[in-house]
Amino acid sequence: MGHNNVKSPYSMLSDRLNRFPQGVTSCKLLFKILKMLFSEKEARLVSLMPIKPFTAKTASIIWKINILEARKALDKLADRALMVDFEQNGEYFYVLPPPMAGFFEFAMMRVRDDIDQKVLSELLYEYLNVEEDFIKNLFTRGETQLGRVFVHEPVLSRDNALHVLDYERASEVIKTATHRAVGICYCRHKMHHLGRACKAPLEICMTFNNTAASLIRHEYLREVDTEECLDLLQEAYENNLVQFGENCRELVNFICNCCGCCCEAMRAARRFAILKPVHTTGFISSFNVSNCNGCGRCVSICPVDAIHLGSENEDGDTENKVAILDEERCLGCGLCARTCVNGCVNLIPRSTRIITPLNATHRVVVMAIERGMFQNLIFDNRVLWNHRALAAVLGVVLKLPPFKQIIASRQVKSRYMEALVRYLDV
Repeated sequence: MGHNNVKSPYSMLSDRLNRFPQGVTSCKLLFKILKMLFSEKEARLVSLMPIKPFTAKTASIIWKINILEARKALDKLADRALMVDFEQNGEYFYVLPPPMAGFFEFAMMRVRDDIDQKVLSELLYEYLNVEEDFIKNLFTRGETQLGRVFVHEPVLSRDNALHVLDYERASEVIKTATHRAVGICYCRHKMHHLGRACKAPLEICMTFNNTAASLIRHEYLREVDTEECLDLLQEAYENNLVQFGENCRELVNFICNCCGCCCEAMRAARRFAILKPVHTTGFISSFNVSNCNGCGRCVSICPVDAIHLGSENEDGDTENKVAILDEERCLGCGLCARTCVNGCVNLIPRSTRIITPLNATHRVVVMAIERGMFQNLIFDNRVLWNHRALAAVLGVVLKLPPFKQIIASRQVKSRYMEALVRYLDV
C-alpha cells in the first residue's frame, strides 16, 4: 500500500512554495489554482528547484536532462510569468516567484486566452477572500511584512517633505528604476470578472527593476519610460489610490495603486488591523477638530476605515459630529488630508521610526528568521536527503528559547543582517 503515500505534483509544488517565508495554505482550492497555471510535469519539475536563483545548468542537473532542454522548459515558464529570469555577469539566472506578490498577480495582470481568467478569478477570490487562512498567514506572521505604504506626496507640507527619505517616495522608485513596466491591476481585474470592480483605473499596476526586465523581455507586460510612469502615478493620485509597494529600500520590484474596495493589501489592513498586516508610512494623520464640520469626506476616502464621525465630547453630543481617528489603523497615506476642504487634516511624523529592510534579500532573510524558516534558506537544495535532515535539525535548534530570542532580536535583524547583505552584495 506504499503507493498511497506518493504525493501529487501539485502537493509537491505546494511543499516547495512553503519553504519560502511567504508560503501558501495547502488545500484542494489551492491545487485547483495551481492546476490552471502549471501542467503536472511543470509542477513536478518546479517543486525540485532551489529557493535562491539558479541557472539552467543547475536545473539540468536536478532534472537529469540536457541543458538546452532545461533552458527551453525554464523559458516556457518565464513566458507565462511563472518564472522570473535576470542576467548577471553574462549568465541568466531563474527564480520561482512566490504566489503573492508573484505569480497569482502576474496571471491577472494582462488579458489572456490560454487560461479561463473568470474561473481563475473565482478560485482566487474564494482562496484569498472567503477562506482567510492564506491571507492571514501572508500578512500577519512575524513583525516584518511583505509590503509598505508610500506617502501621498502631493499633500506633504514643506516641513514634512524634509523628513521624507527618497525610498519613501513612489516617484523616486520610478525615477531610479532600471526598468519599468505596467500591467492591469490584478485586484480590480479579478473583481471585474466577479462583477464587483470599482471604476478606478485598471492599467496602472507598476513593476520595476529585474522583475520588470523579465516580464518585458518575455513580452508579458508593457514597458514604459519614466515620464509615462510618473503620469500614471499622477493618475493614481487623482483617483485617490494608495501606493502599496515592496517592503524594501533598494530595487523595489512593485508598486500597486490600491483602492480600498478591491485590493488585497487594503482589505487585509481592514480585516487584521490589530496585527499590523502592512507597514505604514512614517506619518500619521492629525485632526484639528475645531475646524471640522463633520462632512464625512475623510471617512469615505479612508481605504482602511481608520476614521469615523463621532462626538468630540464625553457627553455624546450627536448634533455636532467630528472626524475621529483610530491611530492603530491609520496607514499615514495622506488621502484624508487631500480630501479635506476645511484644512482640518495634517500629516505629522510618527513617534517611532518605521524600519524598512535594505532590499528583497534582506527582507526575505528577516521574514524567514521571524517565521522559523531560516533553515530553508541555508539548506536550499532539498533534493538531497542530507540537506533535508540538516534543515530539520537546524529548525529545531533555532526554535529553542535562547537561540530564538537572539536571532529574533531587532539588532540582529536590522544592523547585522543589513551589513551582511551589503558585504555579500546579494
